[in-house]
Amino acid sequence: MPEGDSVWLVARKLDAALTGRRLAAGELRVASLVGAELVGRTVLENDTHGKHLLTRFDDGQTLHTHLRMDGSWTVVRPGRSLPRNLDPDIRVLLAAEGGPTAYGLLIPVVELIPTTSEDQVIGHLGPDPLRADWDAETAVARLSADPTRAISAALLDQRGMAGLGNLWVNELCFLRGISPWTPVDEVDVPALVRLAARALRHSAKVPGAFQVTTGHNRRGRSIGWPAGPTTRAAAARPRSRWCRR
Repeated sequence: MPEGDSVWLVARKLDAALTGRRLAAGELRVASLVGAELVGRTVLENDTHGKHLLTRFDDGQTLHTHLRMDGSWTVVRPGRSLPRNLDPDIRVLLAAEGGPTAYGLLIPVVELIPTTSEDQVIGHLGPDPLRADWDAETAVARLSADPTRAISAALLDQRGMAGLGNLWVNELCFLRGISPWTPVDEVDVPALVRLAARALRHSAKVPGAFQVTTGHNRRGRSIGWPAGPTTRAAAARPRSRWCRR
């Protein structure tokens, strides 16, 4: 499942293609939204909270999407379209007037809601380090609420801190030298939250750094997964620019 940094980068791609543009074509190919009209709307922005994407329009509506395991977005240049064999996979089509077209493929969550009601779909989420309203203290408090819970389960629960998935949870535990099954009350939660925030921001916002956890961006060398339970000795080895600080 794409994690918070992945979805944040998708939003930037959609911003470049659609933000500030009127839609010449707009289709939502899901049963619950048959007949929804998007043509003529202007895309104001693409915002994210954790793994959720919010595409806001100038008529006070928001397109809420979540990729889960199989969804993806792709953008094609003006005058181009996807191969016909991909038509059955299209769930969202947003074509800018005189500009690119964005396709949402196999997206399992597609909802059109009032922008004023976004809390109904994201209000349960914890703080997100990639947002301007990031609140580390709240993240620490939420993650610490159940002291007997395994730290990996706490980090994966989007109600505590939004944006982390299996990749980053495993990497963070490795870097801190703790087993993913360590109870929360045996973990330095503030230090873990600081590292998580640094990791997500570095991955999302530094060119060429997206999910490079080893310091090497060559194919097959960018992600370092532990083969078994993590150890303090292994975690002591420097593995990337952001974890050495």
